[in-house]
Amino acid sequence: MRRKSPPKSRANRSKRKPRAGSAPARSVKKKSGRASVAAGASFHLPAERFLNRELALLEFNRRVLAYAEDRRTPLLERLRYLCIVDNNLDEFFEVRVAGLKAQLAAGSDHLTPDGLAPGALFRQISAEAHTLTDRMYRLLNETLFPALAAEGVRFLRGSKWNDAQKAWVKAYFFREVMPLLTPLGLDPAHPFPRLLNKSLNFVVELEGKDAFGRRGGYAIVQAPRVLPRVIALPRKVAGCDYGFVFLSSMLRAHVGELFAGMVVRGCHQFQLIRNSDLFLDEEELQGVSNLRTALQGELTQRNFGDGVRLEIPHLCPTHVAGLLLQQFSLTPRDLYQVNGPVNLVRLAEAIDRVDRPDLKFPAFSPGIPNALVRQPAIFDAMRRGDILLHHPFQSFGPVVSFIEQAACDPQVAAIKMTIYRTGPESDLMETLIAAARAGKVVTVIVELLARFDEEANINWATRLEEVGAHVVYGVVGHKTHAKMALVIRREENRLRRYAHLATGNYHPRTTRTYTDFGLLTCNEEICAEVNDVFMQLTGLGRASKLKHLWQSPFTLHERMLAAIRRETAHARRGKRARIIAKMNALLEPELIDALYEASRAGVKIDLIVRGVCALRPQLAGLSENIKVRSVIGRFLEHTRVVYFHNGGAHEVYLASADWMDRNFFRRVEVCFPVLDKRLKKRVIEEGLDPYLADNTEAWEMDANGRYKRRAPRSGHAMSAQRVLLERLASRVS
Repeated sequence: MRRKSPPKSRANRSKRKPRAGSAPARSVKKKSGRASVAAGASFHLPAERFLNRELALLEFNRRVLAYAEDRRTPLLERLRYLCIVDNNLDEFFEVRVAGLKAQLAAGSDHLTPDGLAPGALFRQISAEAHTLTDRMYRLLNETLFPALAAEGVRFLRGSKWNDAQKAWVKAYFFREVMPLLTPLGLDPAHPFPRLLNKSLNFVVELEGKDAFGRRGGYAIVQAPRVLPRVIALPRKVAGCDYGFVFLSSMLRAHVGELFAGMVVRGCHQFQLIRNSDLFLDEEELQGVSNLRTALQGELTQRNFGDGVRLEIPHLCPTHVAGLLLQQFSLTPRDLYQVNGPVNLVRLAEAIDRVDRPDLKFPAFSPGIPNALVRQPAIFDAMRRGDILLHHPFQSFGPVVSFIEQAACDPQVAAIKMTIYRTGPESDLMETLIAAARAGKVVTVIVELLARFDEEANINWATRLEEVGAHVVYGVVGHKTHAKMALVIRREENRLRRYAHLATGNYHPRTTRTYTDFGLLTCNEEICAEVNDVFMQLTGLGRASKLKHLWQSPFTLHERMLAAIRRETAHARRGKRARIIAKMNALLEPELIDALYEASRAGVKIDLIVRGVCALRPQLAGLSENIKVRSVIGRFLEHTRVVYFHNGGAHEVYLASADWMDRNFFRRVEVCFPVLDKRLKKRVIEEGLDPYLADNTEAWEMDANGRYKRRAPRSGHAMSAQRVLLERLASRVS
């Protein structure tokens, strides 16, 4: 009953290399003071000084799960954080573990930067992921479900349905579910079907003979993705304010209706996580006339990659589990037996249907900067001075207004913008389309390879091209991750530029849930450099020398290194030296080595790293002066900020880039200075100081990569995000 894997697309067939479970040490060649990737001498840190990326990702998810376990978190938000962890784990397996398994299949013995062989790393990941999964389901069953039931929000298991609930479920099944189901019997004429990644499936054990005299065996039923995984019952039927039943329970109760005359001996849900990374060979793409067309062909196969993880109920019989493992070429380490529904992330469907504000975070209205309250005409306001936006505490509306006012302003000649993630629905993108229709010169750099947003970006690119906008897909081999918008306006017989630079995406949803900084400026030098970056991306030619912007893959890495080494030199001369950096991830070996050297010289260094950090802090003789903390709260910390004391100059930079090899060498990123002294002070007082003082949502990291949550002393609790809400939001209720 084994089905062969589907044929690989053209981009997959040749020179397809296994993705490393952890990035290998990067080869570096020095030339004119610059570090560049090259064959030759290897640069890496000793294993005892470098923590593992995959294990650090699991450690991050333990911190997120702790937020779901925290009784101070509103009850429905605790369930939401549980769903977030489940979604994170899915992506972790789809990409990181999938790459590691590809390494193992290829027989690679390449060690990770921290000295782990692929097999040893996989075994450790499997053990820790199983422990984390068990912890998630214990929290769900022993804490969250009972607490929600006490509040009138119940998830009703099939074994607990009363007669009225059984009748309602049966009617719903025949009306809404059964017409969409296609049972697939397994026999020589019916091979095992191709199952979509993360789809809800059921393996059904049957006895008896069918209409053709075929004896029972196994059948597969796949739940269509158009069906909700949790279904709300009418209040009278539920017997509580909010009652939900699982689609899996509903189907299990009535699966016999799909097999007339047969006896159902077992019905077991399962979910398969597949390798979902895209493999587009760079050499082949150089000869492809249209990247969008090539990517569309690849996307059709994403849902059918090799299996990497199998989830089944904990009561599923051993012989059924063995059948599935064999079918998907998996081992017992890849099997996750869970006490509850597979794919917990779909429980989030219920959270948004429960109207209980007391069980969620308090609502708030994002603030508007005073400069824009006094002067809503955004170009007039920008001419009076730079405007700093701190999301989500302050509204993203001014950024939308920036593009909307440009689109309808007869003096605006052109709009340029980069798009990495923007989602399937976006007012900004609709505005760009309207601007192109109105005759503006609209140029959009659409990154088609933004992981899991490829389809949405392809659709936007198509719509933009249809109305005559210039659409560019960036540079093959370098994702365009910079967040930039540029408006060119005719004023007093000359053209003037206005720019928006940001640490986060132009995405309507994440701007409400991620912390990010944005800068609106008409500084002529910075706007000219932003235009130079756009010219690089749309045309051909050498990189311009930029005074203010640090840009990858050209200058960002070397300038960041130079700034760290400058602080090191100050410390060695007995001067005050200080570095504070906030980012999502810290993995780049050469920067880590430079931070160690700075620490040894006496530079005081604070790193606020939300996710993975390969640097080991507080090691004697190496990193005594380095502290690492992670803040997990209501909002996803996403700002990238770096501060250098620099002899009292207090330099502050904001960036689209994390401190990872890919961001410095395989992406187009922009790091930009905050030049206005008033705004520079704001960035320090809002983006750094509160996080260093946080003692409720901050976790401090030890030299072994483990984290301990900070606790208030003397009863004085300090939450950075809460302080920023109170300081910047218009209203907190």
